Formats: sequence, structure tokens, C-alpha cells
Amino acid sequence: EQAIVLVPEFEMVVHKLEQQVTLRGQSRSTLQNYIRRIALFVIHFGKLPEKIDPEEINEYLAALARDPRSPSRSSFKHMVYGLRYYYRLLGMNREAIALPSLKKDSKLPVILNRQELKELFAAPTLLKQRIVLTLIYSAGLRGQEVINLKISDIDFERKTIHIRQSKYKKDRVVPLADSMAMGLKKYLKAENPHIWLFNGKEPDGR
Repeated sequence: EQAIVLVPEFEMVVHKLEQQVTLRGQSRSTLQNYIRRIALFVIHFGKLPEKIDPEEINEYLAALARDPRSPSRSSFKHMVYGLRYYYRLLGMNREAIALPSLKKDSKLPVILNRQELKELFAAPTLLKQRIVLTLIYSAGLRGQEVINLKISDIDFERKTIHIRQSKYKKDRVVPLADSMAMGLKKYLKAENPHIWLFNGKEPDGR
């Protein structure tokens, strides 16, 4: 809102971004991230990106990359991604290509040992919390995938979990371990959820 007040034309930019994200079937979180980053950019300069000298943009991005207050390079990366998407939306491919290229991090994942896993799973005090944590780890699920699970997605007979419309709007099936199946049955008996596997505070019960 602050960006729209400062630069009224930004409202049309937001509308175009919403339209393109919808047409391409991308997630709302992607849209909000792009809008948030471009809005910060607009607030900083007081005008739209295409009206700013490329050298000024490079100086701004360099300062962002060096900012010690940022816990990682994520702010810098998301700003570059947002600007690149914005330029391509306007057909300014040359400007998009001129933005800094981003290297993917090559960090190895942290692997917990048996004792650390035991302590991790013992930490939650509620059965629901323990089941959610164990499900994420044992089945390799994302947080949003767990939230979107319905009871009908759990197939105890085939020992599978049906993940619907996950990343890139694709379905997938993952195996259900015997120990996880036992835990889920215990949870279902104790909590008695109706549609969603894990009831929450959303209006639809999630």
C-alpha cells in the first residue's frame, strides 16, 4: 500500500503480476513474494524499475547483498528474482538478462544421528505435534503438504500417502512406513478428525 501511495502506477503493476501468476498456475506465495520485493524497490527509489538507471539498480543490489542485517542472501536473491520477473512481464528481456546471475548454494544437508532424532521426536508434548513432526521426517513431506492432507489421502492397506497438487501443481504418492501407520491410527482414534488429517484454525477446518 505504501508503494501504491508513493507511486500510483504501481497498482497496475500489482494487477499485471496477479494476472500472470494466475495464468501460469504459480502459487500465491510466489506472487506475494514478488510484490513485496518490488514494492520495497519502488519505495526506495520513488519510481518504477523501468524508469531507473541500470547503474543505480546495480548499486542498490550490491548494497543489499552486503547488508549485514540480512541473515542470508535470500533478500538479495528474492529481489533479483522479483525484478527479473517484472522486466520479463513488461517484455524487457534485455534488462532481465542484465541482472546479476545467482549461484545455487552447494551446502550439504545436516543429518541427525539416532540420539538426536530420538530427542527431536520426544520434544513435542502433544500427540498431534509428534505425529506431524514424524510424518514430515519419515515421508519427506513439506509443511504445506502436511496441512493439506485429508484422511482419505492415507491408504493403510496399500501403505501409501497421496500428496495432491504439491509443488508445481503435481500429485505424488509416497510410502507409509509401518511405524508411521501405527502412530497415525493412534492419532485418528484419539483426535477423531473429520475431513482434514490435522484440523487447524482455517475456515475450512485446516
